[in-house]
Amino acid sequence: MHFNLKALAVTGLLATMAASAHAVTEITWWHSMTGVLGDRVVDLADQFNKSQSDYKVNALYKGNYDEAMAAAVAAYRAGNAPNILQVFEVGTATMMYSKGAIKPVTEVMKLAGEKFDPSVYVPAVAGYYTSPKGDMVSFPFNSSTPVMYYNKDMFAKAGLDPNKAPATWQEVVVAAAKLKANGEKCAFTTGWQSWVQLENFSAWHNVEFASKSNGFGGLDTRLKFNGPLQVKHIENMANWAKQGYFTYAGRKNEPEAKFYSGECGMLTSSSAAYGNIAKNAKFKFAVSALPYYAGVTGAPQNTIIGGASLWAMSGKKTDEYKGVAKFFKFLSQPELQAKWHQDTGYLPITTAAYELTKKSGFYEKNPGTDVSVKQMIVKTTTKSRGIRLGNFVQIRSVIDEELENVWTGKKTAKEALDTAVKRGDELLVRFEKANK
Repeated sequence: MHFNLKALAVTGLLATMAASAHAVTEITWWHSMTGVLGDRVVDLADQFNKSQSDYKVNALYKGNYDEAMAAAVAAYRAGNAPNILQVFEVGTATMMYSKGAIKPVTEVMKLAGEKFDPSVYVPAVAGYYTSPKGDMVSFPFNSSTPVMYYNKDMFAKAGLDPNKAPATWQEVVVAAAKLKANGEKCAFTTGWQSWVQLENFSAWHNVEFASKSNGFGGLDTRLKFNGPLQVKHIENMANWAKQGYFTYAGRKNEPEAKFYSGECGMLTSSSAAYGNIAKNAKFKFAVSALPYYAGVTGAPQNTIIGGASLWAMSGKKTDEYKGVAKFFKFLSQPELQAKWHQDTGYLPITTAAYELTKKSGFYEKNPGTDVSVKQMIVKTTTKSRGIRLGNFVQIRSVIDEELENVWTGKKTAKEALDTAVKRGDELLVRFEKANK
């Protein structure tokens, strides 16, 4: 009897050891994706969880990008930050300078013993999330860039060629005038006005948005988006608004609904609107390149990224970092990246995913879906690599406020942009002092 008890004890101990050896390490991922994109994020986590038995990624929606970032800061101070946080591109500088709050992705991969080659990522994407020392600080995830969408049916009714997109802003005005003359209430609208009409507009025309290579060259950067070309463009848009060619419909992606509902004929917004438009539009539409001004030297250059990347938060156990590294490696698979790109309109973050999509015939079956990629693979310059500014979230709000003053006729384009630069520079000075 005594022997049996001992044997049972040994068996129990071995079972406990086996269970602890196979204990699943939980990884918390806070994200900001809603609707179809939110479903895809949960699906990615589920796929990873089913692919192995050591780690479990829990994808939790934490509100929009601003809200998720604020919640993560509070959680970090309280000592319970998530393992992974999705942060939009305007929060990059703030995250990079969050002393001790983050663990760079290069370090995470090294610690986990995972091979990590930044050269497999599309250069324009990888470069944005790389530190001055050349280390990738966050993992590129959902990268987008602005494109133009237009309603082919509406174009045909107005006597415009439905298979020829307006390539220049001059052509956009001609198309808008014809749409209006044909009785359309909304000829053109834009999503993300600061990102599309100033940030990307500057890069696309190869003019500076800010000094020091748009902030990549140091914290003592200052804003320069009140130059002659930017002022002229915002002035033109104000005139188009008066003539009924341009309709302002909100600061973020609200204008996209005006397009896919069939109200507006043309839309400039994120390439990531593609999934939503394709799902909701009851008309034929096409995707084309962002318009540019004919006659501007260096235009069109390349557009810059929006979207977000994934950051590993600091202070976690080695086992958890190993799980994070495995998950990042899983997300980099060409097949998975190609499907994400095709389903959502986000850019393929690796060259292999782009090649795979091209080979599959997806671009031929869905004309225009490769526009975003082509806009990003042009050689970048110091004026078009991207924009990395401290307090960028607040600066963008300032720009939005001042642009609204232009659309309502309270200020001229020059007055508004000069004020936005002055107010934005004050925020940059504050960030510089706090991070010296």
